[in-house]
Amino acid sequence: MIGLVKRFERFLIQVLMIMMAIVLFLATVDLGWTIYKDISQPLSLILSVDQLLELFGLFMLVIIGIELLETIVKTYLTQGLPHYEVVLSVAIIAIARKVIILDIKEISSLSLVGIASIILALTVGYYFMKKAEDGRGKSKELSGNTYIGA
Repeated sequence: MIGLVKRFERFLIQVLMIMMAIVLFLATVDLGWTIYKDISQPLSLILSVDQLLELFGLFMLVIIGIELLETIVKTYLTQGLPHYEVVLSVAIIAIARKVIILDIKEISSLSLVGIASIILALTVGYYFMKKAEDGRGKSKELSGNTYIGA
């Protein structure tokens, strides 16, 4: 029964990967179309700040999608990475996207403090996760080597 559930889970993950690839393709086409529309207008070499923010937002959206696809592959198919590492790295990329497209003129200072707190919490968590991971790797190396003193 467990084997059947594992095969079903693997099938669903493969379906999710295909759907994510389709979404990424469509997002990339949308990005290309937006760039084409912005450049084909009169005075095409001069993009407004709003157009640049929209383009950067779309670029970051595609990058986050790629990270999510890679997350599905690494975490659920290869089982190579712990789930929390992947979740933290995607969250850091997502909040970075939000910061890049943020219009500082229209956001309250309390919201900026909240975003800064989220960034700080994610990066500190990622740092400690990596530090703990490195510690486990070194302890495995040390336990594998036997030292015979003279």
